[in-house]
Amino acid sequence: MKKLLAGLALAAGLLAPAAWAQDAASAPAAAVAATATAAVDAASAPAATPPAEAAPAAAAAPAPAPNKGDTSWMMVSTLLVIMMTVPGLALFYGGLVRSKNMLSVLMQVMVGFSLMVVLWVLYGYSFAFTEGNAFIGGTDRLFMKGLWDNAAGTFALGATFSKGTPMYEIVFAGFQATFAGITACLIIGAFAERMKFSAVLAFLTLWFTFSYLPIAHMVWYWMGPDAYSSAEVAAEMTSKAGLIWQWGALDFAGGTVVHINAAVAGLVGAYMVGKRVGYGREQFTPHSLTLTMVGASLLWVGWFGFNAGSALEANGFAALAFFNTLAATAAAVLAWCVGEALLKGKASMLGAASGAVAGLVAITPAAGNVGIGGGLVIGLVAGFACLWGVSGLKKMLGADDSLDVFGVHGIGGIVGALLTGVFNSPNLGGPSAVADWTTVAMVAPEAYSIAGQVWIQAKAVLLTIVWSGVVSVVAYKLVDLTIGLRVTEEEEREGLDISSHGETAYHK
Repeated sequence: MKKLLAGLALAAGLLAPAAWAQDAASAPAAAVAATATAAVDAASAPAATPPAEAAPAAAAAPAPAPNKGDTSWMMVSTLLVIMMTVPGLALFYGGLVRSKNMLSVLMQVMVGFSLMVVLWVLYGYSFAFTEGNAFIGGTDRLFMKGLWDNAAGTFALGATFSKGTPMYEIVFAGFQATFAGITACLIIGAFAERMKFSAVLAFLTLWFTFSYLPIAHMVWYWMGPDAYSSAEVAAEMTSKAGLIWQWGALDFAGGTVVHINAAVAGLVGAYMVGKRVGYGREQFTPHSLTLTMVGASLLWVGWFGFNAGSALEANGFAALAFFNTLAATAAAVLAWCVGEALLKGKASMLGAASGAVAGLVAITPAAGNVGIGGGLVIGLVAGFACLWGVSGLKKMLGADDSLDVFGVHGIGGIVGALLTGVFNSPNLGGPSAVADWTTVAMVAPEAYSIAGQVWIQAKAVLLTIVWSGVVSVVAYKLVDLTIGLRVTEEEEREGLDISSHGETAYHK
């Protein structure tokens, strides 16, 4: 983060934040964490007075302060994302594996999430959300230094979407920590039931450092709207942003950063760890669809914090993201059930839960970037597309992606990212994108190019796939050479609950 400190012209010494925030039409989930404080010259010339009268002292304009409602909403949203992971994702994944591996999945999710939060505090936040270059941030916030502003005697501030509307940087940092945590845990479903616990943690550490942090920086880091103080500095401010943000890609809450990024890592892991013992010859049925249903429900509820919280304010864009998260997910559930009934003659509970997650994934990059009609279409398309992803595509790929991470998060994330470029169009009911941050003017309907925006979205998707794929191959290989990726065949047959943790989920 680049701190800009300047003394006030007046003795009042008031400070006002220069923003780090996310483009409302782009990726509000990740406003720049580079908190900058700028001088505000609030002095105005005193009115003319008769010579015999002393000129009144000019009153300084008060510095903007964080809104308590916005702060409360962001803290609640952070809690909701934690609930998505522990217990939501843990139960969703846990119910899908065999009973002998239930605790191993719960452990991997809980401990993996905890590991990511600690790494986020140590260096992750700084490398993702401070100024560095187009690919990675700097060291200004290592160990979270600077979140308390000693000079000002208060917590450091950053901006939200709106100019001159600060929030506490510590709140944003905590919110984004939960994103890093759940993203890493999504990968676990691809190699469930066969990977060493220590190998899981080692891989997640490497992948988080070299894939999650750069992708988050490239997609979400920019200098914030207040930095665009004039047309003369606009180009310079944009050049300091992450590469994908400079392209103009729209990612409201993490279609690329979270879902595609994690899905590619999971698919690579499914190949490199290898298939489960007995895969293709034995039945691998979920041991508790009841728990999977509970987990999916917790994911849906928590996702309102994930998406609507990404607005960074309790405003209209948060409400739009909230509504789209509700409607698109419901549409995806129906689409999956219809597709399953047509293909298999029956709609299943597993299908309905999977459809819900597919809709949640697909609407993530679009949540605050498309209108409600566009959100419904995205949900419907995602339901059918992800059903194909876990059936037809999975067979084509030939990988033992245990819990269909790529089929749901990869395909759903790609669908959502591309269709965001379509339905962001004001001609199709979308809010459009910001054309000029100096004036905060939006792209006019006649100037919006769907083809152009979809191409930008496609470039962001392709870069994410290649980056995560290369990092994942190297990380898995390093772990395999040092620790070893898999448990022994005997341990796998016994079940990872006993062999890896000495416990069992169910006592007979």
